[in-house]
Amino acid sequence: MSSRSYSLLGLWPVINRWKFLVLTAVGLALVISVIVALLLPNIYKSTAVFYPTNPNTTDPDRIVTEGGRLELGGRTEDLDRVITIGESQTVAELLIKRFKLHEHYKTGAAGNDQADQAALDEFNSNLTVVHNDRDAIELTFKDRDKVLAAKITNTLTQVIDSINQQLTFENRRNIIELYRERRDFLEKEYASTRDSLIQGRRRYGIYGMDRESRYLAQEIIQTETDLRRAEGEGDSRRAAGLRRALKGLTQADGGNLLNLENYVAGTDLMTTLYARFNDLQGRLIGARSAYESAKLAISGKISSIYVVQKAFPATKKSAPVRWLIVFSSVLITLALSVIFITLLELYRGNLSVGRRG
Repeated sequence: MSSRSYSLLGLWPVINRWKFLVLTAVGLALVISVIVALLLPNIYKSTAVFYPTNPNTTDPDRIVTEGGRLELGGRTEDLDRVITIGESQTVAELLIKRFKLHEHYKTGAAGNDQADQAALDEFNSNLTVVHNDRDAIELTFKDRDKVLAAKITNTLTQVIDSINQQLTFENRRNIIELYRERRDFLEKEYASTRDSLIQGRRRYGIYGMDRESRYLAQEIIQTETDLRRAEGEGDSRRAAGLRRALKGLTQADGGNLLNLENYVAGTDLMTTLYARFNDLQGRLIGARSAYESAKLAISGKISSIYVVQKAFPATKKSAPVRWLIVFSSVLITLALSVIFITLLELYRGNLSVGRRG
């Protein structure tokens, strides 16, 4: 037995036979959808747009000590970090508590697990944090109160900035502690080397005066020459005095503070001490400067995001689109009604064919 064929034009007689039922269904859908659309509250959304910055370039230590510049976002890790912070439960709970959203959403008293979860779900459903095609972050919040939506959006932006800064805050404190320890260590080494220099000068008579060794050599040569001349002339008294003077110039136990024996023995040591003293002096000056700069830097705050657009109360609603709700409800009801009566007609047709057979 051949099967019957159906076409779209063949639906019209079917619809015509069931027109009262179809019109009744469509009419009810129209009335109900209009009532529902009118009862739905207006939803407003506020959006803030900002660029995250590289924390390495916003680190006050680098900005102060290295003269770094702020670099706007673009790195995947910076964008992901900001989005993760914005969508975190910690931030959501902070905003819910600050703006008393349990009462606003009518979920129940705070502290109740079900009420807390309901408020959290409602908050998350109204929040959107996305990375747009211009490498900026768009933070959007929706609410029935347009002023509250703008306040929550701007506050959330500030919270993200604060948490983002804190990610490097502890590291900066550790760096400052290292700067302090380095400064203290160099100060101790500097003081120890300075004391060693003073003791060496007293012991060896080397004070680092200009041409000190030349004067000593000249004096020794001149005294020895005079001694030889006095011995040649037979002046024993003058020769004895010159011998004592020469001993004082050449031997450590001769009584002279500056003498050849001490000078030779202490030259290498004092040269090393002078070099270390000068090196420590330069390093200590640099360490003090770095510590003071870092200490000053951590006391200030530099934003980790660059806000392009703050959130403002919306001038028009974003939802619901009432005409679309009514139109789609009527269209869906009409389609379902046609499908229902078509299936019903097919069933009745097949049933009648079966009886005749």
